[in-house]
Amino acid sequence: MPVTNADIARIFYEIADLLDIKDANQYRVRAYRNAATTIERHPKSVPDMLDAGDDLTELAGIGKDLAEKIEEIVETGSLQQLEELKQKVSPELAELMSIPGLGARRVQQLHEELDISTIAELEEAAKANRVQQIPGFGEKTQQKILDNIRHSGERRTSWFAAEQVVEPLVNYLRSHDAIDEITVAGSYRRHKDTVGDLDIVIVSEDGASVTQHLVDYDAVNEVVARGKTRSTVILRSGLQVDVRVVAANSYGAALHYFTGSKAHNLALRNMALDRDLKINEYGIWDGDEQIAGQTEDEMYSLFDMPVIPPEMRENRGEIEAARSGKLPKLITIDDLRGDLHTHTVDSDGAATLEEMAEAAQARGYDYLAITDHSPYISITQGLDASQLAAQIDRIDELNEGFDGFRLLKSCEVDILEDGTLDMPDDVLKRLDLCVCAIHSHFDLSRKKQTERILKALDNPNTTIIGHPTGRRIGQRKPMDIDMERVMEAALKCGCYLEINADPDRLDLNDVAIHMAKDIGLKLAIATDAHKPSALAYMRFGVYQARRGWLTADDVINTRSWDDLKDLLDRG
Repeated sequence: MPVTNADIARIFYEIADLLDIKDANQYRVRAYRNAATTIERHPKSVPDMLDAGDDLTELAGIGKDLAEKIEEIVETGSLQQLEELKQKVSPELAELMSIPGLGARRVQQLHEELDISTIAELEEAAKANRVQQIPGFGEKTQQKILDNIRHSGERRTSWFAAEQVVEPLVNYLRSHDAIDEITVAGSYRRHKDTVGDLDIVIVSEDGASVTQHLVDYDAVNEVVARGKTRSTVILRSGLQVDVRVVAANSYGAALHYFTGSKAHNLALRNMALDRDLKINEYGIWDGDEQIAGQTEDEMYSLFDMPVIPPEMRENRGEIEAARSGKLPKLITIDDLRGDLHTHTVDSDGAATLEEMAEAAQARGYDYLAITDHSPYISITQGLDASQLAAQIDRIDELNEGFDGFRLLKSCEVDILEDGTLDMPDDVLKRLDLCVCAIHSHFDLSRKKQTERILKALDNPNTTIIGHPTGRRIGQRKPMDIDMERVMEAALKCGCYLEINADPDRLDLNDVAIHMAKDIGLKLAIATDAHKPSALAYMRFGVYQARRGWLTADDVINTRSWDDLKDLLDRG
């Protein structure tokens, strides 16, 4: 079966978890986790790179030993080292680490104190109030474990991870001569930050042949149902794929039906009923006569509306906006003039100032903000005041040699528990902008967390609040904050909030973005890139912005540097 980047990353993550439980050297554990992240997020297929003879050791964090292991995985689909580790440490213990809040140390405690090896055993023990009796756990932690176990049953996949499965599958399906059109619909097409099942709409006159082609795909693990017009398979990745085969005159109807949320589709269905019409996945019907359905334009124009962008189809007012001619012109990737949150080797990045600048210019940017960390969180290897001052001087020197491009002097400054900033004001004053962010004490009460951010906003050197809720999709829940109060304070003091485009964050979410637009608060879209290739994450932030109805005017880094400079000035 074909091996993907996600497959390699999954094996490395599992090795890291098992080594962590085994209490192995933390540098070794971190090496596997870093390698997994590098492979998972690499824009090119690593197996294809091997086929082309590329040197994998040129990838960040991949040495000769790891490169050889990657080659073994690609050639065999597995790794002997992982199988040997499974003989020493139960892989079910590693599954426990998938529950948010359970690291290696706590998993070891659960196993040693209560002989817990599986998620089912953990749930049983928590319900019996035995977990809270372990030193360091307590009633609050026990309840969080139960809540996280319950949510873990809601199987969702990040959009980014789903894309790595979708692209090879669609390329494979498209190679079949009987397929005329193919589109991945559902929450994937709406660019939700996570997806459940994949809905694929295909136009073909030979449904049986298409179905056979689907089930022959090497990555299919289970065939749940098969037919000429609808089939369901489970891929090796665990994703369920539902395929619908329709005639060309029903393609637009099927795209509409399988793309929109249930609420959006119901709203259009009720509009049709008001006209004594019927909508289904095959078209719009006046009695037995199909009057629309070949294109989505037909579907919407029948109700005097333009086509509503897929990202907006959530029944949050988009239908009313479309009918009144007030649909916003959504932002696109081409509207961005620069990136306002990136890192270099001066903290925890993997490239130099010069390399990041070169990559930004290759993307056509006018500017790039260098926001290396402040020193509070030691793992980020942040800059102290003197090191940041030295970096500012180096950026000034580099800018003298650029033509039509500028590196912006910035820093990702920790917001400490009391709301003060982790860097002296006299250094911050020298920056073009300051991205302030929380990296600790995520469990403060709603009141304390909100006051913490409000105090940071009061500092005249604060420009942008980075990844405002601190969430990591599938790993860490967002902090409990009064988002409306924070946004109103940011608007009042001339600050901004970030849409962090890192695919593991996508923070703010779409609902909060829409709230900011309603309030009148402009936002920044930034990648938090730690290497040049990660500048490509900008598209994920744009997807989020579109789901929040943002136009180019709603985002500050669609401006030229001269115009942006005025927006950043709190004076």
